[in-house]
Amino acid sequence: MAARRNSMKVVTVLVAVVTVVLALYIMVHGLGLSQELDFGAGAYYYADIPGFERIFRDDAYSTTVPLWVHIVLFLGWGWLMYRLWCRIEQGGKEKRHHDD
Repeated sequence: MAARRNSMKVVTVLVAVVTVVLALYIMVHGLGLSQELDFGAGAYYYADIPGFERIFRDDAYSTTVPLWVHIVLFLGWGWLMYRLWCRIEQGGKEKRHHDD
């Protein structure tokens, strides 16, 4: 079991190092940037896109479902995913307890 843990640590460190190196390479070489849309640090805001109002309109989506139903569904999904995550975490703790 110790060999598996050590190999997983090595894999984790390698993935972290490769990720950082690739991120630095992408940043240094400016990959993925569009020179005609160079807005500086705020380039990721949709409102900075020229013609934003033509691309994302308020009337692009319409529904007869009330807003409160969307909110309840959103919160219900969040609660469900939280409970699922708690259950997964609890299962992991029990498994580790039995492994020791």
